[in-house]
Amino acid sequence: MPVEAPDHVQLAMPPGGEDAARRFYAGLLGIPEVPKPAHLAERGGCCFLTLSLPAHADR
Repeated sequence: MPVEAPDHVQLAMPPGGEDAARRFYAGLLGIPEVPKPAHLAERGGCCFLTLSLPAHADR
């Protein structure tokens, strides 16, 4: 089955890294934060939503 587009990307961060993630993803990149699903929220972290994830490689 060919991959047409990514569904989501999950990145690991150290405990307590939410503020740094918010500064980078929401502040610098402008990707809005959305509430995490309840079953994941208890683990900490944060979730950001973008409708398009550009996929390209530069040399």
